[in-house]
Amino acid sequence: MASLLLDPKKTTNPEDTATPEGSKPYREAPCNIEAEQALLGALLVNNDALSRLGDQLAPEHFYEPLHSRIFDAIRKFNDKGLIANPITLKHYFDQDAALADIGGGAYLAKLAGAAITVINITDYSNMIFDLSLKRQLIGIGEDVVNDAYQHTIDIPATVQIENAEQKLFTMAADGGGDKGFRSIKAAIIGSIKQAEYAFKNNGGVVGITTGLTDMDKLLGGLQRSDLLILAGRPSMGKTALAVNVAYNACEWLFKEAQREGKSTKEVGCVGFFSLEMSAEQLTTRMLSSSSKLNSHKIIQGKLTSEEFAHLVRTSNMMSAMPFFIDDTPALTIAGLRTRARRLKRQNNLRVLVVDYLQLLRGNSTSSQQNRVQEVSEITQGLKAIAKELDVPVVALSQLSRAVEQREDKRPLLSDLRESGSIEQDADIVLFIYREEYYLARSMPSMDDDVKFQKWQEDMNKVMNVAEVIVAKHRNGPIGTVKLRFEPNLTEFSNLAEGYEQPESMY
Repeated sequence: MASLLLDPKKTTNPEDTATPEGSKPYREAPCNIEAEQALLGALLVNNDALSRLGDQLAPEHFYEPLHSRIFDAIRKFNDKGLIANPITLKHYFDQDAALADIGGGAYLAKLAGAAITVINITDYSNMIFDLSLKRQLIGIGEDVVNDAYQHTIDIPATVQIENAEQKLFTMAADGGGDKGFRSIKAAIIGSIKQAEYAFKNNGGVVGITTGLTDMDKLLGGLQRSDLLILAGRPSMGKTALAVNVAYNACEWLFKEAQREGKSTKEVGCVGFFSLEMSAEQLTTRMLSSSSKLNSHKIIQGKLTSEEFAHLVRTSNMMSAMPFFIDDTPALTIAGLRTRARRLKRQNNLRVLVVDYLQLLRGNSTSSQQNRVQEVSEITQGLKAIAKELDVPVVALSQLSRAVEQREDKRPLLSDLRESGSIEQDADIVLFIYREEYYLARSMPSMDDDVKFQKWQEDMNKVMNVAEVIVAKHRNGPIGTVKLRFEPNLTEFSNLAEGYEQPESMY
């Protein structure tokens, strides 16, 4: 290495790399030592040039380890307001054996002497960064080959594929260049486009519709990059509402594709991670809701010939919908992210639903040993997915039993189970509450006419009525939306016209 560094123009003799006939020639990893030397020289001559590199280039992107340490030292000196040149760095590297082997401080002076102009520094930086990515690709490819050669039942091929995809997507995300500050001029273009769309829509839904009029009015539809938490106690209808919202959004996308003469991939799809229910159970609910047939009759096969024919027609119509279900149990947040990215790439994901977040697992072993830390990692991961893929993510969540101990059993933000990070990371928190569920379980004796009559009157008021409480809304008002719930169809819908909705609160 020493001779190459001291004389960057030295070329390799082909005879030195000759290989026996029939064997594969040695291939060196992609690198450009001369470019690394030239860039470091420019930085040693002019430390201000470091600001032109942004955050893209890091020490680990250099092929030569010594160059990586020199670049890191230049950055550290610059961060402390110190000058980094061959004289100041000589003392810093006095104990570095690698530098001593090639002349010590004389090599630093040689780098400064071979400095390029500052104008070209970004070109050299991009070259070094690109070669680093290629070396990472080679490393991932080698890992894939080595893992595939290992005969182990603990890591099946499907898991190896997911691991490889995860590495590639992580590299693609990190290799997108400098992600630092943007001017307000660049950022405001997106804001104006959203405002223009809302203006042309005459104050209507600016996001993807939930299919529920009053909820759309309060939320403005499902907004891109938002994390929505839909929480409730068991049997409140969380999954039913999530399925309804997801299917309504999918139907809206499908009709938009037909209206504009586009393919479903161009308009986008809906992804549903069902960690609790199987895909068949989920689609049965959707069939029941769409066909208006009792879900129990479908499951038990108690349909008439006409009803079954209607069910088949409904299923044929639903089959064309861009709706994708993943019912893999015990997914990690990294695995979910990988699959969501794949769906985004292959089918243009527009809405993502996760049922439910407490069934997800964290990535690290340390977080899995601490449930609060693990849930925090999961919610942060879901928010990162929403921002990265620029889609609304609807995640269901359980509530603690503290709700059952209160007289008014309407949920509060403090009832979110296992971690305060759920409330912190979410853009919108929705609670689902059905008074009918609790009132039905407090039926008095029929012998007490007064109490029983009062109970019947109360039941008539809340029968098939559900409340969706918007407890947190980062970009809008909070309030309560009342919906109609049909338990036999597991369907939420708008209440009949004329019902007076309560005003929103801020």
